[in-house]
This record gives sequence, C-alpha cells and structure tokens, in this order.
Amino acid sequence: MTVKAFLSVLAIALTFYAFWPYIRAIRCGQTRPHVFSWIIWSLTTFVVFLAQLSDGGGLGAWPIGISGLITIYVAFLAYSHQADATITQIDWWFLGLALASLPLWYLTSDALWAVVVLTGVDLLGFGPTFRKAYLKPFEEQLRFYSLMGFRNLLAIIALENYSATTMLFPGLLLLACVIFIAMVLLRRKTLSIDDACRGED
Repeated sequence: MTVKAFLSVLAIALTFYAFWPYIRAIRCGQTRPHVFSWIIWSLTTFVVFLAQLSDGGGLGAWPIGISGLITIYVAFLAYSHQADATITQIDWWFLGLALASLPLWYLTSDALWAVVVLTGVDLLGFGPTFRKAYLKPFEEQLRFYSLMGFRNLLAIIALENYSATTMLFPGLLLLACVIFIAMVLLRRKTLSIDDACRGED
C-alpha cells in the first residue's frame, strides 16, 4: 500500500469514526437533524467528489465521496425518524445554488466552477453554527470538528493531483474547522474569565 493510499484509508476511517456518534444519537432519538440541510450537504459533498475525480484527485477524493454517502444516509435517517423538516426560504436558496453547480459545470466544461459554488454553499451553511457557538460555546462538542478537520488534511495530502478543483473544498473546510475550534475555545476562555470576575465582585 502506498503512502497516499494509506492516508486515504485513514481519512475514510476518521470519517466513519467522526459520524458514528452522531448517527447513533439520531437512531436513539437524542438528535433531530434538519432533513433539508442534510440533503443539501449530501448533494454538495458528493458533486465535489465527482469534480475531484474528474480532475485526477484519485485516492484523495474518496474520503470526500464516502462523506457524501454518509450525509445521504444521515438525511434518510432524519426523514425516517421524523426529525426537523421545516423548510425556510434560505433553505431553498441553498438547494438552488447547489443544483446550479451541475449546469454550470456542464456549460463551462470546467469542474472548478461547480466546486466554487458548492464550497460557498457549504461554508454559508456553517454560518448559523458559528453564530450559535459564539453565543453558547459550552454547548459545542469540538471532537467532531477536530476529526473532520484532520480528515480533510489527510485527504488533501492523499490527492494524486493538486489543483484548485481538487483542493478548494477540503482546504476551505479544514480552515473553517480550525477557525471554528479556535473561536469556541477563545469564547469559552473569555466567558470563564468573566464568570470568575463576577464571582469576585
């Protein structure tokens, strides 16, 4: 087994390891994910995987592909367990943008434009999570984001062709995870100091 193959397998294993507690929580009724959000994320992730393959991403693309399949399964679980299915106007916008990536790819004959659109949709979807974590940093479990960030790093290293098309999605998601973790840790520290100061008063 080559080094890139090993890193790809390790990244896939980390993907399963990161998602398993979340899937188990859905099956036990402890977590109620938004069906529409997971449909969008599964679409964006899987199309990025296809774009990476088309640009020679090879082994490094497969962790993203597996992640896409898992998000499809999460969307199915969310639907079958009657989780949150409310759909807002912004949800429809996100879905429209995700679907627009396919004709854009076809019309331009360049997978990069599809990846740019899909990466933007994924990052915009991160917005509510950032806002909520800023207000309530102690309610976030950073394990998932740490594992997914490390998974993306391994996937990038395992790529067989380095280009904007193959690196943009995992690279920016890695950066988003790092920024998110740093923000949560900083907010926790700030709030702990504020609580300590109030206690002294």
